[in-house]
Amino acid sequence: MGHSHNHGHSHDSSQNIGVAFFLNLSFTIIELIGGIITNSVAIISDAVHDFGDSVSLALAWYFQKLSKKGSNKLYSYGYKRFSLLGAIINSVVLIVGSVFILSEAIPRIFNPQETSAKGMFILAIIGIAVNGAAVLRTRKGSSINERVVSLHLLEDVLGWFAVLAGSILIYLTGLTIFDPLLSIAISLFVLFNVFRNIKQVLPILLQGTPRELKQEHIVNELNEIENIASIHDLHIWSLDEDYNVLTVHVKLEKPLSMDELADLKRQIRTMLKEEEIQHATIEFETGEEHCDFINCI
Repeated sequence: MGHSHNHGHSHDSSQNIGVAFFLNLSFTIIELIGGIITNSVAIISDAVHDFGDSVSLALAWYFQKLSKKGSNKLYSYGYKRFSLLGAIINSVVLIVGSVFILSEAIPRIFNPQETSAKGMFILAIIGIAVNGAAVLRTRKGSSINERVVSLHLLEDVLGWFAVLAGSILIYLTGLTIFDPLLSIAISLFVLFNVFRNIKQVLPILLQGTPRELKQEHIVNELNEIENIASIHDLHIWSLDEDYNVLTVHVKLEKPLSMDELADLKRQIRTMLKEEEIQHATIEFETGEEHCDFINCI
């Protein structure tokens, strides 16, 4: 087996998520108090949403640090996939929070309540600044966990721009129905992106072939190597979207010595590294050898 991981990191992912967590949690407390004072369901709902984000960020922070642990007897591939668990929990929390927001906002469409437009305006400015700072810390993240966190924070920024616009509309028109309408729009936008994220994470958890890797191309490249007769039982999956794993059975054109097999392995590993596959398990077979997995490609 050969494996290496050549992805460079311009900054520490877990540290960035940690900074985002403290920023988000601090503002959630301010936001909840401000929402109660202004009687804005959009702000109160976003406070609930941000509290869920804070819990998710804490989990993401923990799982991101845990994912760096090496392999052991319990987890032979290490803890890399734990970062995906953080992304899944994050998504579930957002779904629950969004459903709660919708249940609170929809009744207010039919029964609008007085809302402080000036208070909403001030909180929106603070919200844009705080969440914007958190986005800057995570937007260049290399892990899927960090990118999911960054997306949620970006959604918060966009949501606060909507609240800012809503506060101006309420101030100019006096129509407080804009408050629950904004809350519903934000919730639906969040739900749309959550399901999009889940769609991205599930193939990794189910060991699907990474979209950026073309299996047919890899098979063709392997078949071009001297002394390889055919390829079968090829499986490619990813541990965390960055660390790709491959197993393959290689049928030889003729029996080779141990030195020749070692040289052939080096050629295969070199080719696979160029294809962004960091860990490979290679099994050689001769023409007379029967393989139970001969129909696997």
